[in-house]
Amino acid sequence: MAPVFIILMYLLINGVRSLNIEFLTSLPKSPGEPGGGMANAIVGSFYMVGLALILSLPVGVGAGVYLAEFGRSRYAHVVRFMADVLNGVPSIVIGVSVWALLVVPMRSFSALAGGVALSFIMTPMIARTTEEMVRAVPNALREASLGLGATYARTMWSVVLPAARGGIVTGVMLALARAFGEAAPLLFTALGNRFWNLFLDRPMANLPTQIYEYAKSPYESWHQQAWAAALVLIIVVLVLNVVARVSTRERYRALR
Repeated sequence: MAPVFIILMYLLINGVRSLNIEFLTSLPKSPGEPGGGMANAIVGSFYMVGLALILSLPVGVGAGVYLAEFGRSRYAHVVRFMADVLNGVPSIVIGVSVWALLVVPMRSFSALAGGVALSFIMTPMIARTTEEMVRAVPNALREASLGLGATYARTMWSVVLPAARGGIVTGVMLALARAFGEAAPLLFTALGNRFWNLFLDRPMANLPTQIYEYAKSPYESWHQQAWAAALVLIIVVLVLNVVARVSTRERYRALR
């Protein structure tokens, strides 16, 4: 706990100096010019992580349900193996792969490529969490639903998934927390943008790459803003982790 506390205190001391309304609502200023903010990067991070959630949630939950219900089949072993491999692949490799698959053919960095890269990171986490949570649902619930005449699909949708919802939400929150902090995939896909952009086919600002660019710059004002951006990022990640913890606690309390 001590290293975590030291990091948080160091971020708080250095980041709070530049964390103000202007920082949260303004665009970046020209290099070396004091003031400005990272509003576009904050919005861009939420935008691309939201896009990644839209792409990864149905695939991850669907794969998790398949693994839980048909886990002994040959294809299930392949899906589980691929999910584990993808979960262990370094994020920079995912970024380079999406760069080759999307950025090069489109001839432009884009928010779409960034969202796809983050979805590759989130999907295996959601899939494995969903698998474990669906397996934890008592078979008696399935049997009772089927005994009342419900179809298998109806049983999964109306009985099993609601019973596993708390655990699935926890997995989704943890996947979101990881996606928010990833910089390497976005350096190869979304890159960055000094202006507002909500179009999928254009580069988009985001907090991780903005922190990287500002931290290695020679300007002291940018260094201070990098600390503030890091503080914002860690607050978002902490909030998501707290939500995941609370969700898990409520689930186990309900089971008791």
